[in-house]
Amino acid sequence: MPGKMRTDFGEINISDDVLASLAGLATTECYGIVGMASKSAKDGIVELLKKDNLSKGVKVSSDGEEIIIDLYIIVEFGTKISVVADNIISKVKYTLENLTGLKVKKVNINVQGVRV
Repeated sequence: MPGKMRTDFGEINISDDVLASLAGLATTECYGIVGMASKSAKDGIVELLKKDNLSKGVKVSSDGEEIIIDLYIIVEFGTKISVVADNIISKVKYTLENLTGLKVKKVNINVQGVRV
């Protein structure tokens, strides 16, 4: 359970699914993203996830008090992948830190495909 915070009034636990959904929504708002991909690409076939399954393209883990986010995305053809990845990293980190109060250590981008 990576979403754990202690306050003067008690402990706050944030579910992995909530963190994954927030990260998925923040990712899809970025320019150059076609959508989220499933984490397991079997036989080289990548599945484009629908809006209700965005959290399946996100893996949340923890490193002590900080969280690590792994994103599996499909990028739009003709966009510069490094620029899109930088935008995603800053957007996801900003969104999660402001909405949850948790510290994001890393955001890893895994480009699963390119689509027109």
